[in-house]
Amino acid sequence: MARVTVEDCLHNVENRFDLVLKASKRAHLLELGARPFVEEDNDKPTVIALREIAAGFDITKSENELKEDTIN
Repeated sequence: MARVTVEDCLHNVENRFDLVLKASKRAHLLELGARPFVEEDNDKPTVIALREIAAGFDITKSENELKEDTIN
């Protein structure tokens, strides 16, 4: 699998700081059992989160849905 670069992700987030926050939150959710939007390819959750952001998936929507599921 090709590497994910910051430049690939910056097209879908406002700045590098937002990228770090979104990727870390999504990686944590993946560790808790959230289903990835892209193929895993034996990648770590952090890499999967960055690949999802680079692909343009709305990861904040899934984050809110997962929180609601765990509360109920």
